[in-house]
Amino acid sequence: MSRSFLDASIPDLVKKLHVDEKVSLLAGPNWWNTSAVERLEIPAIRMSDGPNGVRGSSHFLSIPAQCMPCATGLAATFDPDLVREVGEFLAEEAKIKSSVVLLAPTCNIQRNPLGGRSFESFSEDPHLSGTLSAAYVNGLQSKGVSASDHQTFVANDQEIERTAAESVMSDRALREIYLYPFMMAQIHAKPWAYMTSYGRIKGVHCSESRELLQGILRDEWGFDGIIMSDWYGTYGTDQPLNAGLELEMPGPPRWRTLTLMLHTMSCQKLLFTTLDERVTNMLAFIQRQARRNPEIVYGDGKEGTRNTPEMHAFGRRVASESVVLLKNAGGVLPLAGKVKKVALIGPSVHSRVISGGGSAALSPSYVVTPFEGIKAALGDDVNLSFHTGCYAHKYLPTLEDKLTTVDGKPGWSATFYKHDENGNPTEAVVTYVLKDTRLKLNDFSPPGMTPTWTIKVEGNLTVPRSGPFELGLTVAGRAKLWVDGKLTIDNWTHQTPGDFFYGQGTIEEKAVLDLEGGKPVRINVEYTTIPPPDTDSNDERRNAQPALMRGVRLGGCEKIDPDKAVEDAVALAKESDVVIFVGGLTPEWESEGFDRPTLSLPGRQDEVIARLAEANPQTVVCLQVGSAVAMPWVDSVAGILQTWYLGNEVGNAIGDVIAGKVNPAGKLPITLPVKKQDIPAYPHLGSERGKIYYREDVFVGYKHYQAHGVKPMFPFGFGLSYTTFSLSNLDVMMSDGPVAQLSAKVKNEGWTTGSQVVQVYISYPELGIAMPEMQLRGFAKAKEIKPGEVKSVEIKMDKYAMAFWDEREDAWMVMPGKYGVHVGFSSDELLLETEVEVTEKLKWRGLYERTAYMMKRNVFSRPSWMANRSEGADSLQSAFR
Repeated sequence: MSRSFLDASIPDLVKKLHVDEKVSLLAGPNWWNTSAVERLEIPAIRMSDGPNGVRGSSHFLSIPAQCMPCATGLAATFDPDLVREVGEFLAEEAKIKSSVVLLAPTCNIQRNPLGGRSFESFSEDPHLSGTLSAAYVNGLQSKGVSASDHQTFVANDQEIERTAAESVMSDRALREIYLYPFMMAQIHAKPWAYMTSYGRIKGVHCSESRELLQGILRDEWGFDGIIMSDWYGTYGTDQPLNAGLELEMPGPPRWRTLTLMLHTMSCQKLLFTTLDERVTNMLAFIQRQARRNPEIVYGDGKEGTRNTPEMHAFGRRVASESVVLLKNAGGVLPLAGKVKKVALIGPSVHSRVISGGGSAALSPSYVVTPFEGIKAALGDDVNLSFHTGCYAHKYLPTLEDKLTTVDGKPGWSATFYKHDENGNPTEAVVTYVLKDTRLKLNDFSPPGMTPTWTIKVEGNLTVPRSGPFELGLTVAGRAKLWVDGKLTIDNWTHQTPGDFFYGQGTIEEKAVLDLEGGKPVRINVEYTTIPPPDTDSNDERRNAQPALMRGVRLGGCEKIDPDKAVEDAVALAKESDVVIFVGGLTPEWESEGFDRPTLSLPGRQDEVIARLAEANPQTVVCLQVGSAVAMPWVDSVAGILQTWYLGNEVGNAIGDVIAGKVNPAGKLPITLPVKKQDIPAYPHLGSERGKIYYREDVFVGYKHYQAHGVKPMFPFGFGLSYTTFSLSNLDVMMSDGPVAQLSAKVKNEGWTTGSQVVQVYISYPELGIAMPEMQLRGFAKAKEIKPGEVKSVEIKMDKYAMAFWDEREDAWMVMPGKYGVHVGFSSDELLLETEVEVTEKLKWRGLYERTAYMMKRNVFSRPSWMANRSEGADSLQSAFR
């Protein structure tokens, strides 16, 4: 294909397009691409899933990729510059996968830590979320890869009935909390694409909401890119097009077929002018991305893996910066030079837990496990022992490390078969060697397949030790498992619905075999896309949706005696200097498609941690989680590290912090509750007969805890260091434009180099409406401060820092009065305060740069800035405009 499209006139192209070609441009032809129009040399462009990596264009034949920390981990850095670097890094990852659009970042608020995709969201706070979203987008787009503000526009924060549920909230909560991060990304980064969420606002699906897409996004905010649906998040033909949705994904289209579109236009539910407007936007977007990335768009489409020492070092740095030190009683950490015998205990010590599940999951190019990273960091002088202690998996662990093909290659072989007219497998089409026992087939089938087809997968399974071994088969479709020719698991004839593959699969059917260590057994799995048999299930979630997902998963592990495992771990703890427990959640517990039912750690982890701490008070807990979990043992253990999902370098990052090679500087981007009932959204955590009630209103996260006097487990913004810091010299200076410049000095009072985050919270005067006690409105990170050194930080705040959404005026308002400025190291550790006075009212709608939407231009006179109580504050000259 020539590159004449790069210089083509978009209006001229629209005139030349036939109606069927216009229709084709407004829906994807497959899972990951836009449609090409070869007659006019219009190319297709490819997109890929994020947000913590770039998977590529196939779940089934996934090309290994680099995995970054999850969004909550990135947010814990409180470092926009670093997050921008991550965006730049992921742009290059997208290009090596021949993609020019990344379905990221996630701008949604982590309203409820039990939400299945909470780990994909940055924070509970809209300012932090918006600041980091903008940094991520700027990084991506600086390299020519479009962001799409994924997961999704807007209020996509739980998974129950996610395609139907209506988020019932006030306009004020919508504006101040849920739209706010998207608005900040639009102000500071201007994403080139947006993706609509699955659910409804004000009774209307977001993909069909003209108020959201045209009214707010385009008219108020000045967005000029394309809007696409989330995958299968389009629910009609004319409504989304009239609302402003350019692209239905994925393909082949269900709603934008030529027949439906012509019928819709013939009855004038959709006008030809609207069709042309959507096509124009789509072509402009494709042309811009093709101009920015001609070598990708016009390339061979091949996908590869980047893998260099420099990339490893970057991933390690980002991961270690994400770790939050929550407790360090008696200075138990760092361990380097203090101990000789360390017990590593827990279900995740040897596991490859790098990410949450669902759309964020990918095949990593490599993984450093916690055991490997801690062992390397502590060195050979430390005697390291291991015990599992307990299992905590939801599905049995995958088995790719224990499988070889019949001819001895790593992995197992999968052969695709066509079906005859009776649905029986006949002709073998193609064979692939796979290094994963999770086969996701929703976006892949070889050319020339019949409408239904079969896969037969074969390999040799070798276990390291003799004894009982449990196997599990989970499926979206139908599958059977044979071991040495004997039918062992039948998940074909009768099925029990489960939450596998976004709720469209089964539970895990299991069987226990006695296997001999070192002796291979032959594994055969047969899978078919023929719909599963009828069941007696009344699972409305499963029965109400079409079978959009296809896949099968084989897992297995050694069958252990749970009680003996706990006792053996306790015995090991007693004879060790320090115990490090590594556990938490996994992609099977935190994933798109379902929400967690409880804050408790799965399995017997809480019991094991408590027993270990009783046996050895020098117990440190490393939690691999994407959000909050309960910690009933918090007072018993000596140390706690919130390590999130850290990507490929998880083990090295944990090891570096534990050994003291890295001084932890992470801060909590969410509040950690003591119990489920303390969650601000409780009890309205999920959909209730199709509605989600946001009755906490604007009191999300720490705002709820402060307003109701509820003590959290750990407060928002909290995080310890191996050193200590002081804060002084608060100074608010006048600055040009609608900003105020705040500065303060941070001194390292301790013994080792460290970094500290300075956080600014604003409290409001009495306005006659319920207001949060204070709200984060600025932050800055003072990096690598040496012992005794003082560094200054500067923080800019625009007028949104004092604004609220007035529902009566249907506009942003800043009211005259005295506003408190509170500065410190967390929402619960505010060390300096001052007070500023605003003397004139400001009212506007839209973004503050867009003066056409300003309702009052002369917004502030030079107000008086008064020191109410400023410990260490020298100068208090400042103003907002």
